[in-house]
Amino acid sequence: MLNSEVLNELKTIVGAEDVLTAPEHLLTHAYDGTPLLRRKPEAVVIPDNTEEIVAIMKLANEADFKVVPRGSGTGLSGGSIPTENSIVLLLTRLNRLLEVDAANLTALAQAGVITGHLHAAVEAQGLFYPPDPGSKDISTLGGNVAENSGGLRGLKYGVTKDYVLGLEVILPTGEVLWTGGKSVKDVAGYDLKHLFIGSEGTLGIFTQILVKLIPKPETKRTMLAYFDSVTDAGEAVSALIAAHVIPATLEFLDHTTIRCVEDFAHIGLPTDIAALLLIEVDGRKALVEEDAQRVMEVCRQHRAREFKIAATEEEGTQMAEARRVALAALARVRPTTILEDATVPRSEVPRMLAVIEETARKYQVQIGTFGHAGDGNLHPTFLTDERDEEEIARVHKAFDDIFAGAIALGGTITGEHGVGLAKRRFLPQQTGEVGIRLMQQLKGVLDPKNVLNPGKVIEPGTRLDELWEVRGGAKVLPFV
Repeated sequence: MLNSEVLNELKTIVGAEDVLTAPEHLLTHAYDGTPLLRRKPEAVVIPDNTEEIVAIMKLANEADFKVVPRGSGTGLSGGSIPTENSIVLLLTRLNRLLEVDAANLTALAQAGVITGHLHAAVEAQGLFYPPDPGSKDISTLGGNVAENSGGLRGLKYGVTKDYVLGLEVILPTGEVLWTGGKSVKDVAGYDLKHLFIGSEGTLGIFTQILVKLIPKPETKRTMLAYFDSVTDAGEAVSALIAAHVIPATLEFLDHTTIRCVEDFAHIGLPTDIAALLLIEVDGRKALVEEDAQRVMEVCRQHRAREFKIAATEEEGTQMAEARRVALAALARVRPTTILEDATVPRSEVPRMLAVIEETARKYQVQIGTFGHAGDGNLHPTFLTDERDEEEIARVHKAFDDIFAGAIALGGTITGEHGVGLAKRRFLPQQTGEVGIRLMQQLKGVLDPKNVLNPGKVIEPGTRLDELWEVRGGAKVLPFV
């Protein structure tokens, strides 16, 4: 527990009004978007700038308390859940868009900028920032970088890591690092930038982020394809990629999700189909029309019952809403909704869908599946009740089978949500002992006192100051 002296030091750094210890503040920062995980911090601290964060991290090393960075709290793997003897470092005040450089196609933003706000700002200048996680209207850019977030446009445009050019990072020791820059080419030294991207707040705290922009696409077409078989829909996804058609968006919804979406949003979806695909193609007008026709042909070849092309931008937006509201719609069904992500090579999407369906039958659990089928990233979503211990036990067994199935198909336990606390126990199955040991060693080098977001991603390793060996009269690390 933080003593009064440490709390007073924190108040000196950020101001007394920005160190929150009231029960309601601790409760609202005890959880993120991940079900079943919650823990109250000792305090919530709200810095205004880099200098204050540096001072906080130095104090954490001196006073031996933990720091858990947090943006909007939309994470889905428990990455911003407080730990023992920790403060939550709330970064939402670092919310300024510092520069849009049209000449170099870049934007410089503070880590607390809302992703959707960045989209709007650059699109007003005819530019485009492609990563668009489902939480884009509330999630922060720093959180996106920490999780290497994907989104609906990931198939064609890639994910967050593909657009980060530079980072200002506060290291766990309180040192400040700038890595990367506006140069298109830069191979000077190790690629530290990509070490931090996707590190889930365990290796450093982002304060400024330089991102790459591209010209805004001239036009787009939005389509829906309805299928009477989940397998047919999955095979249509593989066939589209094999036909060298790369939509900007290629999303999948199963029957359970479709029924919930229609009940929630009244979009006009048929509720007697097994699956649908939401497809968007964008670019120059002539190519977009050609791609739209090719998409329709492939879907019909794979037994699409019906195929609809939006006649207007407004109709296209309404079609896309079916995917945007999927999680909200499913969350209305049962008291607890657990959204997961298992990712496989695109050619294995039909088999992964079969694994999910078989797992639901085996453990008698309710699963609605949707996701970014075009890049193999599926979201099996468990509709359950955390108060029912027996049912939750079956849910956990189902997770085991789904993640084992994804790994067996050459996939991964997470495509965009991260490992955090929720999937830490599954990570060794994917990376092996050597991979886990290397991650622990990297964590130990950058965070020798284990003060920054400890216990996330990997089980805590031995503290670095306990590892030193004496060789030839000098202190060295055993893995050097």
